Amino acid sequence: MSYSPCPSTEEAVTRIIVFFEQLTPGDVAAIDRFYAPQARFKDPFNEVQGVAPIQQIFSHMFVALHEPRFVVTGRVVQGAQCFLTWDFVFRFRNFQQGRTQTVRGVSHLVLDAQGLITLHRDYWDAAEELYEKLPVVGWLMRWLKKRASS
Repeated sequence: MSYSPCPSTEEAVTRIIVFFEQLTPGDVAAIDRFYAPQARFKDPFNEVQGVAPIQQIFSHMFVALHEPRFVVTGRVVQGAQCFLTWDFVFRFRNFQQGRTQTVRGVSHLVLDAQGLITLHRDYWDAAEELYEKLPVVGWLMRWLKKRASS
């Protein structure tokens, strides 16, 4: 039996994708239009609940990185949840400033009846996608990876 998600869920997911792909520092204040008041957010570095802490995470992203942006590369919607695959493109502010970095990951979103996000869980490999790109830590991570695979 095939499942066809209701158009309102598809529309909500499309609206969320557009928001994240066009996100600017000025848009962070509008996150409450996309997240439920008690929404939970978790990624490899953060675990918070509530709109204000989620806004702080995205505000910090714009302070810590140069020109961060999301490119959604795929989506699967089923019922009130979806998975989005994405590329997070940015440049470091403090080193390799001219070099564009890309982190690839997946977001699991659960939406309420109003199409607001109640759960946002990001999955990405911090070791491969971030730590290996850092000067000293990167050398250590690549060495450990090589040792583990031999």
